[in-house]
Amino acid sequence: MIYITRRERFNAAHKLYNENWSKEKNDEVFGKCANANWHGHNFDLIVTVKGEVDPDTGFVMNLKDLSQIIKDEVIEKVDHKNLNLDVDFMLGKFPSTEVLAMEFWKILAPLIEAEGAQLHYIKLIETENNYVEYYGE
Repeated sequence: MIYITRRERFNAAHKLYNENWSKEKNDEVFGKCANANWHGHNFDLIVTVKGEVDPDTGFVMNLKDLSQIIKDEVIEKVDHKNLNLDVDFMLGKFPSTEVLAMEFWKILAPLIEAEGAQLHYIKLIETENNYVEYYGE
């Protein structure tokens, strides 16, 4: 088993706000992330896949193909968008980095499997200090 990784980047805005709570409670829990005028991040999306090396190509999966899948199915849908309002697969979901990573997994895992590899994990970096790792559990 060998692991390969691709990084892509995107920019997106969101607001963390629970409509069932008061403004004060939202401010207490989410701080600046509850800003009524939204806030944005420059995200790094790290996608690692695993599998056996194809003896004909020397690849687990062609990284060019992996990059294109990520760009077509995820980046094009979230880049320079408002995660709360503009992204169809996030509508009605809480736009935390954790939830976003899980939604990316749902999109990417079957497409990567169709290429003969398996999605191992997603790392979604929101800031230089905050990131999420998701292994599909």
